[in-house]
This record gives sequence, C-alpha cells and structure tokens, in this order.
Amino acid sequence: MTKILTYTLMGISLSMDAFSLSLSLGMMSPPKDKVKIIIILVGIFHFLMPLLGNIVGEAIQRVGNINGNRITSLIFLSLALQMILTIKKEEKIDLKIKAILLLAFTVSIDSLSVGLAFGLTNEKKLLASFLFMIISSSFTYMGFFLGKKLYQGLEEKATNLGILIMIGMAIKYLI
Repeated sequence: MTKILTYTLMGISLSMDAFSLSLSLGMMSPPKDKVKIIIILVGIFHFLMPLLGNIVGEAIQRVGNINGNRITSLIFLSLALQMILTIKKEEKIDLKIKAILLLAFTVSIDSLSVGLAFGLTNEKKLLASFLFMIISSSFTYMGFFLGKKLYQGLEEKATNLGILIMIGMAIKYLI
C-alpha cells in the first residue's frame, strides 16, 4: 500500500509540467481532436519513459553532456512565441503532429530520470508506470478543462496568462 501511495505522489509531481502546459494551451482553445491526442500521448510517454529510462539514460551519458533542460526551455519559449503570434492574428493555435509529439515527450522527460532510479532499485516498474500514465493523462485533461474555463472567463487576458506560464516554464528549465 505504501508503494502505491509513493508512486501516486511521484506521478502527481511528474504531471505538473503536463498540467501547466495543458492549462496554457487550453486558454488558446485548440481543436478537440488535438487535445485528445495530447492527453493520450502524455499518458503513453509517462508510461514508457520510466521503462526506457535505463536504456536511454545510459545512451545519453555515452553521447556526451547534453543539457535537456535547455532544449526544453527553448521548446517552451517557442510555444510562447507562437501564442504571441496567434494573438495578433486572432486565430486558434494550430498544433501539428510533430509539435504534439514533441510537447508530450518534453513534459514526460522527467519520468526518464525516475526510470533511471528504478533501474537501480527493486521497484515495481510496471505498476509505477501505469500509475504515472493514469495520473498524467488526468492532470493533462484537467489542465485543458481549466484552461478553457479560464479563457471563457478572462478572454484575451487568459491568452496573456498562458504566455506567461510558457515563459515561466522556459525560465524554470533554464535555472
């Protein structure tokens, strides 16, 4: 029972990036089909990343000193820029499949680190990964739902809030 509680708390903390991203994107009213794809992909990546953590982590270490935080920061900054450009055009944000995959991967990358730690311990990786998937999908859904509600209440101010969240996420990854 304590393992389930531990994995649940880990899953919640691993899902905060996905929640923040979906909250800010939800304020831009993306198409429902794209929202569903993002929710599913975030869950899948949060399931796979811990399982693949050992393999990928060792490969990255062999390649050299790659700073994933800087790459993640650039992704969030580019999203903020896209949101700024969307304000001027008064269009809904249009997410292409490559961007969706990159977003889902990016918010799930911290699960990779958890996978590395699991590889060194006797943890129940499948149970943890399953819980991470359920929790991250749920938090992503809640973020989109709340983002849409915020947008309806705040309209254009919600877009500015979404941009600030993206910039904040970018800064978080740079620090």
